[in-house]
Amino acid sequence: MSSGSAPVQRHGRLPAELTSFIGREAELRSVAELLKVSRLVTVTGPGGVGKTRLALRAAAAAAADHPDGAHLAEVGPVQDPLLLGHAVLEALRLTDHTARPPQDVLVEQLADRRLLLVLDGCEHLVDACAELVDELLRAVPGLSVLATSRQSLRVDGEHLVPLAPLPAEPAFPGAEAEAVTLFADRAAAVVPGWRLSAANRAEVALLCRRLDGIPLAVELAAGRLRALSVEQIAARLDDRFRVLTGGSRSAPPRHHTLRTTIGWSHELCTMQERLLWARLSVFAGGFDLDAAEYVCAGDGLEADEVLELLDSLVDKSVLLRIGDPGGVRFRMLDTLREYGGQWLRAGGEDHRLLCRHRDWYLGVATWGEVEWFGPRQAETAERTRLAHANLRAALEFCLAEPGEEQLALVLAGTLWFYWVGSGHLGEGRHWLDRALALAPEPTEARAKALWVTGYMATLQGDLTRARPALEECRRQALVTGDDRALAYAVHRQGCAALIGDDPQRAAELFEEALWHYNTIGELNSNVLMAMFELGVAYLFLGDTDNGDAWIERVREICEEHGEQWAYAYGLYAMAYSKWATGEVRLARAFARECVRLNHLFRDLLGIVLAMDVLALLETEGPDTDLVEARVLQGAAHRLWQAVGTPFFGSRTFGGPHRECEQRARAGLTDQEFTEAFRLGSGLDLDAAVRRALGGELSGPPGGEGRSGPRPPVRPFPVPAR
Repeated sequence: MSSGSAPVQRHGRLPAELTSFIGREAELRSVAELLKVSRLVTVTGPGGVGKTRLALRAAAAAAADHPDGAHLAEVGPVQDPLLLGHAVLEALRLTDHTARPPQDVLVEQLADRRLLLVLDGCEHLVDACAELVDELLRAVPGLSVLATSRQSLRVDGEHLVPLAPLPAEPAFPGAEAEAVTLFADRAAAVVPGWRLSAANRAEVALLCRRLDGIPLAVELAAGRLRALSVEQIAARLDDRFRVLTGGSRSAPPRHHTLRTTIGWSHELCTMQERLLWARLSVFAGGFDLDAAEYVCAGDGLEADEVLELLDSLVDKSVLLRIGDPGGVRFRMLDTLREYGGQWLRAGGEDHRLLCRHRDWYLGVATWGEVEWFGPRQAETAERTRLAHANLRAALEFCLAEPGEEQLALVLAGTLWFYWVGSGHLGEGRHWLDRALALAPEPTEARAKALWVTGYMATLQGDLTRARPALEECRRQALVTGDDRALAYAVHRQGCAALIGDDPQRAAELFEEALWHYNTIGELNSNVLMAMFELGVAYLFLGDTDNGDAWIERVREICEEHGEQWAYAYGLYAMAYSKWATGEVRLARAFARECVRLNHLFRDLLGIVLAMDVLALLETEGPDTDLVEARVLQGAAHRLWQAVGTPFFGSRTFGGPHRECEQRARAGLTDQEFTEAFRLGSGLDLDAAVRRALGGELSGPPGGEGRSGPRPPVRPFPVPAR
């Protein structure tokens, strides 16, 4: 009996685009390349990320390679898996009046066709879609399938194209972020005369960042401009699911509001996946498997279940998988995180999970402080950097939760190595100031927070705040018998004296601090810094022998323990010493190595100190280059603005800079002098470091170790008090 089927239309059936297509050049190229080598490509990603638009644009471009065209079959409206085959038949305009299964009809009618089938929105019928696609691909050699789904089909031969949100940051200086371009395009369509301008660009960029660059969210926000300004929309984003409604009437129902879009993903998850989704909402930024297992396991979720559930949530585009040299990490878009957080609060689990989250990141900080003194410093800095957003969240929780004030002091104080060693002095002081204000009672945690605060304020040149904090720490330590806090307080008082241009008093305090450290058996990066600073104090006093001897002691211990951060500061002192004795080649080698190592840690202070010495060295020797000296001074000036007061406000530390400036002014025209400084001050951090290193940028954390000349080893014991 005849089937009564009609031939497939050879021109294909794809809907015309009604709005402009923004960005996605790389993803389009990826899909196009995969369609040439694979018969099944699935575009995956969270709801509202633009999978359908990308697939349709890619299919239109690939239609010419398929003689029977490209055809769209919308799976989203189909709720019964038994009707899936019929929906595809309808999309291909095939009819059949027999009682045969629709899969059989499809195989028969497509047997000699060469076409591209776009299956859009497969996630809610993923098993049925996988079965149908597998059967068709095996039976129809000329068929290719481009699917969109929030999770993969897991069919043999499938190639995935994970689709991330649109970038909310520009790809390069002067460019417009794709999310911002999308917002501007859609805003101009709903508000006649609206355009992106210097007056609103910053607010639009902030709004797009807060919306994670999710195209649906950006378009819904642009639609709200009929009634609200950009600033009003941003102010209401704490309730984004109420604000971002009112999408296009022609859009699929699941895209009418942001809440419905994400709720669609939520409904596709199992109960265990929903539970983990809710619990993972306590993480800010990325996290790894260990963190997820510790924080989320328990009360209905076993630790050994977490890995499989994470994999499922990645597959369903609830989580993003982030691969980096340190291992696999995961991240949840803020919009999905907020949705999960609502479920977490509804289940009454939020406080327990936030406490577990705090405990984990307190452990991250504590372990980081321990490992900071040793060969894993660069890895520790990178691990802490990756945890930065979660550390902030833990600190915020401790400061907002009654009874957690002491833990806030502990966490903020323990992170001294990150605040100081990775260029976050301002932020560290922010957290410490807040914690100290909430917990005035004299505790061990407060004592540590005080000396850390005094230390960071000193490095910023803020002696007005540093000296009282350190004196309070010293007095409290004497009263409570806290010998460790006393050692640190005296040590940091020595730092304040050193940048306060009193190297003699500084040397006395450093000697006393080292005696205390030796008495209590303390040896770590702080102790090494005390030795380094004592050496610098002697150099400033003109006592080169004692200064060099202490710096050499620092070098010995650093090499013994694999310590690089304090060693980098020792290199600054070596460079200063060699410059003072006229050994320009060695001074330059030491200063460059100081820049390179500090760049590994993003320690701006260490970089800028050495950069100013390098600028001075450009005015020395037979290869004098006054223009380059002034360029480096400009670069250093920009870095000082990010650190605090230039040279800590110290005349002594600022001496090399002033001498370099005088030599450059004497040897350059006014225009050369000004233009070279302007050029340097326009360099960003990496460009400035590359310039200081003669064109080579320092390697990744944990990369190649120290290089360059070394002074001879001269043992120098810690002196008695």
